[in-house]
Amino acid sequence: MAVSQDLLDILACPKCKGPIRLTQARDGLVCETCKLLYPIKDDIPIMLIDEAKPIG
Repeated sequence: MAVSQDLLDILACPKCKGPIRLTQARDGLVCETCKLLYPIKDDIPIMLIDEAKPIG
């Protein structure tokens, strides 16, 4: 079961409160403003700044 669109519609980046998008692989959520990738583990988005990975 993937992350639902309803959930994606209400989630925001915890750092800047901006929009996030699902990766093409559906394995994480990306904030383009902060350049961070929040992982999705067991269909649960891990929206902790300390768990996010920087993207280039």
